[in-house]
Amino acid sequence: MTDEPGPVAAPRVVSLYNAANALTVVRLILVPVFLGLVVASQMTDHGWRVAATVAFCVAAATDFVDGWIARKWELVTSFGKVADPIADKALTGTALVLLSAYDQVPWWVTVVILVREWGVTALRFWVIRYGIIPASRGGKLKTGLQTLAITWYLWPFGTPLDAAGPWLMGAALLVTVVTGFDYVLQALRLRRGPRDPVHLLDPADHREPVVPREQAVPREQAGQREPADRHGPADLHGPADRHGPADRREPVEPERGRGREA
Repeated sequence: MTDEPGPVAAPRVVSLYNAANALTVVRLILVPVFLGLVVASQMTDHGWRVAATVAFCVAAATDFVDGWIARKWELVTSFGKVADPIADKALTGTALVLLSAYDQVPWWVTVVILVREWGVTALRFWVIRYGIIPASRGGKLKTGLQTLAITWYLWPFGTPLDAAGPWLMGAALLVTVVTGFDYVLQALRLRRGPRDPVHLLDPADHREPVVPREQAVPREQAGQREPADRHGPADLHGPADRHGPADRREPVEPERGRGREA
């Protein structure tokens, strides 16, 4: 009697109109608002600088909240996967370019950070058919340091608090570069992984490599027979042509002078 397959549940469809995507759209809308406030302040008017800082912090907060909502209530969509990193890079890039344009941050710092940010985004799309590069702890630390450094530059701090800005930006730059190299290594391992599963294991791990599902041979096709030269402890007394180390018997020779029995 064969077992009838049970009913298969239909895949859950996530609506495009959800809270996580709405926050991402809000962040995209706040980018030009933030740009206008910084230009209006000319980085000299305290009131406009405070307004620009508030707009930047609200937009940055939506980056943390929308990701948490998407994971908590399983609201991950294709739109969110594409729009979320674009909104992040647009906000950070706009802030850095404005700070450099008003002689707050050196241009080379802005260029290095932007090359890393957009380069990592390009890497994610380059390996998307092989898998997803998850955000690491270093990447989250990088985002936090960048947000803190930019906020410190935007807020009209007086002496001596304003001196902390370059130190915060330097720390953000260092973590940005280091995590950038880490993402490059992850992308390279992800691309070559399916072709050589051994490289997926740690060098110190001596377990057997994991074979991808499409390369595994079903047990029905492989069969259950063992080769003739592989004997376990319970197979010491098999047929005469299959002797283990404990079953070596000398052949019995017939006695001389005795003929065959009739």
